[in-house]
Amino acid sequence: MDVRLLEQIVKMMAVNDLNAVELRDGERRITLKRGPATHSGPVYHTLASSAPSHAAPPPVAVAAAPAVDEDAGLTPIKSPMVGTFYSAGSPDAKPFVQVGSTIDDETDVCIIEAMKVFNNIKAETRGTIAKILVTNGQTVEFGQILFMVKP
Repeated sequence: MDVRLLEQIVKMMAVNDLNAVELRDGERRITLKRGPATHSGPVYHTLASSAPSHAAPPPVAVAAAPAVDEDAGLTPIKSPMVGTFYSAGSPDAKPFVQVGSTIDDETDVCIIEAMKVFNNIKAETRGTIAKILVTNGQTVEFGQILFMVKP
């Protein structure tokens, strides 16, 4: 089996978002499988055949370095309902909070409109806004994280 051909097939798999390809050549069968996006590359499986193979051994997968969780230690503020997120009380008003704003339990952080009712959302935590994960006018789901707070 030609290694360059296998590399081309793997590239085609990635471009076309294919997870598996099986090739047969007489008695020989080769299956190429790609894992989830966090996987470092394709996995090569080969079955033994009676014909001698001149293919190079399959590449060895190298484990990726563990991802650093940049949200570790941050407290989320989640949407208590489905609706439309508004960062300010009116279109011309300044936002309730911005990155770097200090908040406490009673600080209004946004408004969520649900069924024509405008609901002020309280922080219910203390700290500093580290991230704002939604944009003004965006539809949000129940439990969706809106803000990340550094305690």
